[in-house]
Amino acid sequence: MSTHAVPSGLPPMHPGELLREDVLPALGRPVSEIAGLLGISRQALHAILTERAAITPLMALKLGKLCGNGPDLWMNLQVRYDLARLGDARRGEIAAVPTLNAA
Repeated sequence: MSTHAVPSGLPPMHPGELLREDVLPALGRPVSEIAGLLGISRQALHAILTERAAITPLMALKLGKLCGNGPDLWMNLQVRYDLARLGDARRGEIAAVPTLNAA
């Protein structure tokens, strides 16, 4: 099983952006058909594509199966995106937490 690493140095990307800009056009299928194949509503897929909904572990499994690339890419993109957004939003709060070193 291969692990799909997310390249470092690039700004965090919501997985919906990759799906919207690269994957769906390459598949050449309508959104409603892709939603059906994933077992979700068209509205649920649209929420992912417009970056209003996150990729859950279940959705990562489904997308990985559909695309043949496994769930790791989808989860890694989501985690990287979430950490960057939260880190920016809570920068001061996080900076106030000390770093402890083991004795």
